[in-house]
Amino acid sequence: MADLKMKMLMNGRIYTADKENPYGDAMIIGGGKILWVGEQAERKDADRLERILRTENGERIDLSQAEIIDLKGRRVIPGFADVHMHPVMLADFRKKITVMPPEICSIRDLTEAIRERRSRQEAGQWIEGWGYDEQGLAEKRAPVRQDLDRGCSDSPVMIMRNCAHICSVNTMALKLAGIDRNTPDPPGGQIDRDRDGEPTGILRENARSMITAILPRFSREEQIQNLLELGQVLNSQGITSICDMGNLGPGDNFPLYEAAAARGFCQKTGVYYMWDYFADRPDFTIPEEMLDRRRQIFAAGLKLIGDGSVSGRTAWMDRPYLGSEEEYGLPVCSDELLQSAIAFCRKHRCQLSMHAMGGRAVKRMTDLACEFQPWTPEGIPYVRLEHVTEPMEESIEKAAAHGISCVTQPIFLYAEIKSYLKNLSRERISRCYPVRRLLEKGVRLGFSTDAPATFWSVPTDPFPGLKMAVTRTASDGTDCGREQAVDIETAVWLYTRGSALAAGLPEVGMLSAGYQADFAVLSEDIFAVPAERIDQVKVMQTWICGRQVYNRDS
Repeated sequence: MADLKMKMLMNGRIYTADKENPYGDAMIIGGGKILWVGEQAERKDADRLERILRTENGERIDLSQAEIIDLKGRRVIPGFADVHMHPVMLADFRKKITVMPPEICSIRDLTEAIRERRSRQEAGQWIEGWGYDEQGLAEKRAPVRQDLDRGCSDSPVMIMRNCAHICSVNTMALKLAGIDRNTPDPPGGQIDRDRDGEPTGILRENARSMITAILPRFSREEQIQNLLELGQVLNSQGITSICDMGNLGPGDNFPLYEAAAARGFCQKTGVYYMWDYFADRPDFTIPEEMLDRRRQIFAAGLKLIGDGSVSGRTAWMDRPYLGSEEEYGLPVCSDELLQSAIAFCRKHRCQLSMHAMGGRAVKRMTDLACEFQPWTPEGIPYVRLEHVTEPMEESIEKAAAHGISCVTQPIFLYAEIKSYLKNLSRERISRCYPVRRLLEKGVRLGFSTDAPATFWSVPTDPFPGLKMAVTRTASDGTDCGREQAVDIETAVWLYTRGSALAAGLPEVGMLSAGYQADFAVLSEDIFAVPAERIDQVKVMQTWICGRQVYNRDS
């Protein structure tokens, strides 16, 4: 809900992300919108202010009753737009075992955590966890069913890998899913097996759906409450706009967000439907009113998964993984599903999002998208590619020429460097997530986190990703290719205005007249702190639609 009262914020260091008017020290907001941003000296020019401060109907805005707020010299930036995350998943995952440092650093730790969780619930109840990365565990391998059985054998256990494309389950879970040595791999998926042909408990890509289909679900009320709790976390991180990129199972998240918004959830949210779970429903549609992007909660379009993850060696590459001459990853989306998604999006004039990490997956989607004229309204990229880890040069040029946007995640290299070092050469790592090259070629680019699908204990935190974009130095100190680094102002722009443009979010991501009054007040000047300290900057205040929704001091 917008705060209608007029406020004049003064004595700040405001970065607007508006390339025509990038800085100011004062801002006037009212009705949930930015009315004016500039230098305080300009306010003394009454004639200039008279021209600026008028309503859409031309009526003069009276500042005499405005509330004065002293920013005390702090840096102000637009609110972060994390346009690729899975908030419903994350909100629910926060209730499960978090398999990440510092709490869990080994399979032994995980076994103990499972045993402890079992001690607090009945036999037969599911035990779930998320976030493991085998290279981040002391044993340098993924947990298999025998490991999980040692923690609990009389209840089904499922532990999701951090990429959310692979899971590990215990023996009871395999039995419940009907998976044994005779079960064939599903299309686009793989059941790992030992030397004797028995399932190890590790399920990759579409094989994980055999488990997710039988997992217990939170009740609707529990999911709404989980979302409200997550919203408070996002507020504390300065995240004011988000995109939900779909579930790992059937279900419509849109009503959950509407219910949460009615109870105080305040992020602007674009919801994408995972087409795998709706393509076979002839009655599925998206009503036109839900596609209205002026709404707080709106339907943005469809999402498809084109390949897997680098850390899981399932991203579909144009060069083989390190240590292999035949391992390229795999595509996980059929031509039929892809064609039906394009047909739906063209009919409804909505956006198509495609998960594409490897060069072959990026090329496949880019080549196909270029066969069509844009079908979305102006300002909304008709196709957006997610992750874009190792794109070919021709794909980058085609994306730029056809207005295909890309949304990438600097946090991946930062947090998952041990897996990347195992799976790719250092030379390839230096070219992964080529932010500078994408920008130089004119690609519409934005940043995000893909939370919870990364190996980081606070997966939505924007600041580690900003640090990585600027330093190209991973959390363990590995140099990831400085030639693809950008300056901090560009990195912030990519996490605010750039991400809003890539997703097609209207009137957010920039502090300019007519835009939503969504901004964050920082503890330090992020443009002045040493690059290695960017991740130590905190959000002191967050404002959404002109209303303060977070204050670290209170």
